[in-house]
Amino acid sequence: MRFLSVLTSTVASLFVTQVSAGIFSGSAIEGFEEAANFQAGQVSRLRDFLGPLPQETNHNVKRESAIAFRNPKARKFFVDGTKIPDVNFDAGPSYSGLMPISGDPNETRKLFFWFWPTTNASNAKDFLFWTNGGPGCSSLEGFLQENGPISWSWGQSEPTLNPFSWTNLANVVWVEQPVGTGFSQGTPNITNDDELAAQVAGFLGQFLETFNELKGSNFYVSGESYAGFYVPYIANWIYEHTTKRTLDLNLKGIWIADPTLTWGLISQEIPALRFAQANKNLFPFNASLYDQFQNISDSCGFTDYLDKFVTYPPAGQLPVPIGGTIDPVTRAVGVRPECRLHSPIQRAISILNPVFDVYRVSDTFPNLWSVLGFPRDTQKFVYFNRTDVQDAIHAPHINWESCGETTVYINPATGGPGRDLSIPSTLSVLPNVIEKSERTVIVHGLADFILTAEGTRISIQSAFFLRSTSNR
Repeated sequence: MRFLSVLTSTVASLFVTQVSAGIFSGSAIEGFEEAANFQAGQVSRLRDFLGPLPQETNHNVKRESAIAFRNPKARKFFVDGTKIPDVNFDAGPSYSGLMPISGDPNETRKLFFWFWPTTNASNAKDFLFWTNGGPGCSSLEGFLQENGPISWSWGQSEPTLNPFSWTNLANVVWVEQPVGTGFSQGTPNITNDDELAAQVAGFLGQFLETFNELKGSNFYVSGESYAGFYVPYIANWIYEHTTKRTLDLNLKGIWIADPTLTWGLISQEIPALRFAQANKNLFPFNASLYDQFQNISDSCGFTDYLDKFVTYPPAGQLPVPIGGTIDPVTRAVGVRPECRLHSPIQRAISILNPVFDVYRVSDTFPNLWSVLGFPRDTQKFVYFNRTDVQDAIHAPHINWESCGETTVYINPATGGPGRDLSIPSTLSVLPNVIEKSERTVIVHGLADFILTAEGTRISIQSAFFLRSTSNR
């Protein structure tokens, strides 16, 4: 997921194409001109929020680590910031490679990490863990195109120094997890996120034995998208199952962006039509199609669900609308096929805007390329698949994918590919994490359609109800 959608969308280019007359209403140009003007205003507000942007990034200034690691075991992970392929500046010292999830000398499950010490000495005791979502998507995507010290974003011809890197504020480790993600090694054997969290805690224990100067650090767990499951489960495991002896970190809180927090009915289907209606300049369907969507929303109990049930403080447990289903065995919540709105809306807008991006709906032509392999049918140059890059960061010579095609969970009955059997975090571990953390941050971008901000509001509502009832 593109991290910029958390803050704002970039200024959209004007979209000009032939469209189906049966879907479009009015002028395509007018709609997307309005979108461009809206996004320009968003960028202006973002600049006011962030303050003055650097006029120029000085690549000649050497990036210095605020902390030194003296353990000989750390040396084999050292990455020379002057020798990272295509990075034409000194990025500073970092450490990367494969770390086992346990101290067993025969351990075959190893997570790939890229660790960057902070450049700010005042933050040397702060340590942050970042994971992308998926499930099974690489955190190196987050590193290179979201919040790392090296930025090679969509459409850039070469990498640049990121003046807003999170390493300005903390020591940060980007971890490809669970097993089966990115460069990480071993055979996936987890069925849920409690088991995932136990493996991450094991990895962190081994990591601290190598980078022992980080012991006792203030610790934060962060991520995006499916990390709405990962991060609360990891934090809860640390709170409930570790001690200073087993994991010498002071967990302070979590930070999750555009998170998956609950069932798809809640996060996608119920708010889908309201999202399109609130962004009609980007979803310029004709009245007939909007009426079809409205009839589905009305008959399935989605219309006004937010206004009726999402109030603070919560009045009670949120009901499942008549368009939803409940599995009699697993109690998982689903959606009746005739009540699906998210996919039909996405299919319709993709006819009008062939480069529609579900992660940032304001994107139009030109369709920007990515060094991580997009568009897939034309982009053969994938940075982390180059052997010189893999050698520089101590990665195995394998076919790296930003999001793997194989599952990272197994079926407990067969041992074959499976799915995550975890209860959504808002209905399980998140209330406990909120209670025990000094700070919990949940942010959501208004340009994200795959997981909407309104869906996150509903999810948080259910978490606050569970938290309030548990305190009675």
